[in-house]
Amino acid sequence: MPTDPRDANPVEVGSALPQAQLTSPDGNLLSLHEVAGSQKSILIFYRGAWCPYCTKHLAAVGQYEQAILDKGYQIIAISPDQPEQAANYADEAEFNYSIYSDPDRSTIKAFGIAFETINRRTQTAEIRPVPAIYITDSEGRITFRHFDANYKERLSPEELMNALN
Repeated sequence: MPTDPRDANPVEVGSALPQAQLTSPDGNLLSLHEVAGSQKSILIFYRGAWCPYCTKHLAAVGQYEQAILDKGYQIIAISPDQPEQAANYADEAEFNYSIYSDPDRSTIKAFGIAFETINRRTQTAEIRPVPAIYITDSEGRITFRHFDANYKERLSPEELMNALN
């Protein structure tokens, strides 16, 4: 597992969705294929509800939610937050798209975007995702990816909309 986000090795465009599991806000364990395998999807990996860059980005994408839905895509946000934290954030968020939890980090590891870091507050090691967006087709094939090791840099909603065309 890399300790520098620049050393992450994200899944390539053209690949099938990796085998992984997510936890829904109501606590149900689902396979990634159940959630996104048969519908065009936008997967947004974020660090957690505690991250102001992440919540700002999710809200910005939320402003384009209807236009994205009109193009036939669903939006799925994924973080390593515990299911109850993800559920609380989903309740407070000003958008309607789905928020899933990856508490065991299996999904972020499967996508190759996991890295280990030291939590500055607790001084403990933890695994975080490099913020990323993947777009998949209705057969579960990755058609677009964007990631940036600098957690402050995100794909703009306008760039995301262009990637859907």
